[in-house]
Amino acid sequence: MTQRSIQVLASLDARPAALFVQTASQFASSIHLVIDNKRINAKSIMGVISLGVLDGQNVTIQADGKDEEQALDKLEKFLNAD
Repeated sequence: MTQRSIQVLASLDARPAALFVQTASQFASSIHLVIDNKRINAKSIMGVISLGVLDGQNVTIQADGKDEEQALDKLEKFLNAD
């Protein structure tokens, strides 16, 4: 398993959350978002929205699988776009 801590530049409300989930779903790896003590499946729209990720907040992305590095690279780029 690989993980990265990232500062989010834009909130993940409904539309950005859906795009984030679509991006995460492109990968075979198991992917999770972690904030404080909450850990959710990054391929779940309800999970991502329930986290209430705000701009400037730090999150950790965890990926486990054959394409974990590619997944982390793409999701980090997504979260750092404004």
